Amino acid sequence: MSRRSLIAAILATAVVTAIVSVSVTRLTGQSSRPARTADGKPNISGVWQVNNEANWDLQAHDARPGAVTQRGIYPYAYAEVPAAPVLALGAAGIVPASIGVVQGDKQIPYIAAAASRKTENGAHWVDRDPELKCYLPGIPRATYMPHPFQIVQSSGTNDMLITYEFASASRIVRMNSKADSPIDTWMGWSRGSWDGDTLVVDVTSFNGQAWFDRAGNYQSDRLHVVERYTPIGPDAFRYEATIDDPTLYSRPWKISMPIYRRLEKDAQLVEYKCVEFVEELMYGEFVKKPRQQTH
Repeated sequence: MSRRSLIAAILATAVVTAIVSVSVTRLTGQSSRPARTADGKPNISGVWQVNNEANWDLQAHDARPGAVTQRGIYPYAYAEVPAAPVLALGAAGIVPASIGVVQGDKQIPYIAAAASRKTENGAHWVDRDPELKCYLPGIPRATYMPHPFQIVQSSGTNDMLITYEFASASRIVRMNSKADSPIDTWMGWSRGSWDGDTLVVDVTSFNGQAWFDRAGNYQSDRLHVVERYTPIGPDAFRYEATIDDPTLYSRPWKISMPIYRRLEKDAQLVEYKCVEFVEELMYGEFVKKPRQQTH
């Protein structure tokens, strides 16, 4: 091939590549770069949702027949069967397997006393998990529950609102604020700032009553969470949370996962006020017996 022919072939290949790239972009209607606010910060407004099993158990785990199990015919852990409280759920109650979202050595570094309570929590999931009573999920659990959440952002410097479908939970991310929370709460007190294109949210002032998942991983009122939201495209961001609680853990530990934009044209949060649905569970024993009807 002559030099002129080689150059012509290279130019033709470049033109075709450019056309294909433009065509794909037009077909998807997207750019590979995230949108930005007027002041140049990434615009992460929208409805988002995870696609993982973290709400069942943050750590890597095999599938199992239920969140609470008991010994079956055979005396092996892998042969356990669903315990009575979850037996009627059938396949709907199966715990799906997961590669986990805990980073590093994949372990949650409980101190000895705290580890034993975590095990007890898991065995008494039906009685103890705050999710089952529709209590507020806390942070970071609200982020990776199997329900969408919405971020409302007007600029890179104004406060943000994050609202969650589960239990209609919400919180305000106070940007560049040094104000302290007046009280400890389920969702904590969130202060935000930017580290380049990453939104960093420092969360403190928890009441210590929330759990991290259905496996019994729990927290105290000394919990400190640092969240990082890093866009990885127009429709996804990398969510990281560094968790520290010196009363429970021997060192800080971190979880990480991608979170995806809900792309339906009419994506929105719908009402999920679960409090009224758990009233019978929580207060049914106090209901008066119905009067005998007389004719």
